[in-house]
Amino acid sequence: MQWGVYIHIPFCRQKCFYCDFPSWAGREKYMEAYIGALCREIRQQGSLYVRQWGWPSTIYIGGGTPSVLPEELLEQMLQQARDIFGHVAEFTMECNPGTVDAAKLTLLHRYGVNRLSFGVQSFDDRLLRAIGRIHTAAQAAEAIALARASGFTNVSLDLMYGLPGQSLADLQASVAQALSLQPEHISIYGLQLEEGTAFAKMQELGKLHLPGDELTEQMYDYMTQELPAHGYVRYEISNFARHGFASRHNLSYWQDVPYLGLGAAAHSYLEHQRWQNTADIAAYIAQVEAGASPRTMEEAATREIAMEEFAFLALRTATGISRARFQQRFGVCLDSIYGAVIGELVRQGALVSEGDCVHLTARGAKYGNLVFEKFLLTN
Repeated sequence: MQWGVYIHIPFCRQKCFYCDFPSWAGREKYMEAYIGALCREIRQQGSLYVRQWGWPSTIYIGGGTPSVLPEELLEQMLQQARDIFGHVAEFTMECNPGTVDAAKLTLLHRYGVNRLSFGVQSFDDRLLRAIGRIHTAAQAAEAIALARASGFTNVSLDLMYGLPGQSLADLQASVAQALSLQPEHISIYGLQLEEGTAFAKMQELGKLHLPGDELTEQMYDYMTQELPAHGYVRYEISNFARHGFASRHNLSYWQDVPYLGLGAAAHSYLEHQRWQNTADIAAYIAQVEAGASPRTMEEAATREIAMEEFAFLALRTATGISRARFQQRFGVCLDSIYGAVIGELVRQGALVSEGDCVHLTARGAKYGNLVFEKFLLTN
């Protein structure tokens, strides 16, 4: 059976101004106890599902900043993951420039990590400072060179657009720099103002100066045209890859594949149910050490919500919704549920319906959230 594992590391050196992920700076005192608890959860929960389903197909270590962990703690975690999950086809770890060196990257490679995802965001030092990143453009390029020297042949970069004070020329320069480094994968994200972030507070105070809608749209159009021109295929709304280098782990999220989440705030999706672990680091450690479950929410989705999620997630990908998979999952024909919606969006030029698949057009991808709203079955 195909399934994946997500491992969450909630530590950062500095919280980025746009980030609403469950991660914290200044919590280094918890690192050792956290990794101890995490290894215990890997043994207990990981072993349980390995016995049921066999080895996972993918592992993804995210955060936070996993690469901020000291080498000895990284090694402890990686050793435990390898002992329980074996050697998986794709083993990704998120890294931030400025938190890796040759020794740390060599350690990752030795323990089976075979894909790195670098949070670069921009190659403009002025913009990096403006969004709260701790690294420079030079450090980003150096980190990728070190990764190559350590044996990594599958490297992904994240870039952002719509940043405060960013011009189209700024973005074009960053994309050119990214392409010069020849990563196998590039993710692009438009800045979103999330509640509770430093940027959201600045916006409330009138101190955040963002590009206008027209400029942001120009940035989007540039990236979605430029990357394919250089051999990066758009396989998901925000993700581009060279042939054979699409993220298998992330594709599993969008294709209704089960996954086990481990660590504080980690989400799981198993046997068509979703739950998450407590986000509080100290509470997570205490609960795991006491032999209690750190789960804080268990959600039994209604049939309608499950259909919505299946549609939303599949539509993010280039292949879109498979009618056969929808029928297999829910026992009903896709068009009996969404036929009118699909027809309307096809007429509007947002969807293509051909054979087994219903997928977004370029126009549909540009206005994806408006398309997804049409697939809501519940209020």
